[in-house]
Parts: sequence; structure tokens; C-alpha cells
Amino acid sequence: MIHYVAFLRAINVGGRNVKMDELKKHLAMRGFNNIGTYIQSGNVIFDHADTDPTAIADKIEQKLQKALGYEVRTFVRTIPELDCIVDSWPFVHVPEEMGLHVSFLSAPPLETAVKELMSLQNELEQFSINGTEAYIMVKKGAYGETKFSNTFLEKKLKVAATTRNWATVNKLRSM
Repeated sequence: MIHYVAFLRAINVGGRNVKMDELKKHLAMRGFNNIGTYIQSGNVIFDHADTDPTAIADKIEQKLQKALGYEVRTFVRTIPELDCIVDSWPFVHVPEEMGLHVSFLSAPPLETAVKELMSLQNELEQFSINGTEAYIMVKKGAYGETKFSNTFLEKKLKVAATTRNWATVNKLRSM
């Protein structure tokens, strides 16, 4: 069995409320074992024998579409991938006032889109793209106010995304 984390986009925001016990029940399907959740933002931990994260994400998306009646984009990573994501933090110096986030991307963005995004950085909003992850550093407590939101990243990079704060990523890694 492989340990996975699924990051669900747009769970418990915009009126799309799902209790975590209900979410676990929806995912109690063939092949999914040891299902757990972490906080109310759509983080699901589970074991599965399948070695294809994309196929697992498709199964979850199909199941939730049927159960909830709306699309729930799903981004699946293994625990070793989370280890690599954390170990690859690109910013050498993190000022005390900065908050850290990771956006999980559906695919690696085109280099031209990455260059355009990088040109928009400033002292209080910095980015680094590594494959299917965007590392984000913004002033603490300001992620919800920044123009560089998850939706903005999706538009600029032309890929689907979901964002988690650094503490959540590290907690899921250790679970």
C-alpha cells in the first residue's frame, strides 16, 4: 500500500460545505484504506495499492461529482512526494513577517507563463515554481487579501491549482 494525500479544491468555501466525516464516507470505496482527514479544508489521507496518482485523483473527482453534485478538483501526492516538496523549499531567507504556502498544480506550467508570473513579484509577494508545485511567500495573514490568489495563479499559469499553508503541508507530511 502507498500512503497518499489528496488536496481537494474548493471544499468548505463558497457555500460548498462538507463535513469531514461525510467526506470520508464518500471516499470509502474499493481500494481506499485507512482514510483520514485533516482540518476542514479538504485534505484527505489514505492508503491505496494503485501506483498512479492521476488515476486515483480521477476516481475521487468522479465519486465526489456524483455524491456532491459539483466538480471537486483533486490533487494527489504521495508522502515521499510531500517530503520532496518540503525539502525543496526554494527561499533561502524567510523574513519573520512572511507567510508560506504551496499551490499544488494539475500539471507543470509552460515556461512562458512562469516567466510572466515571476515578473509580477515584489518584496511582499514572491514565488517559485518547481514542476507541479508553486511555492508562495506573502506577508503573514495577507494570503486572503493578496491579488496573487489561487484563482490568479490558475489564470496566469493556465493550470488548475489548490493552495495550502506551509503548516498544513508539514502536518500532512508527518501524519
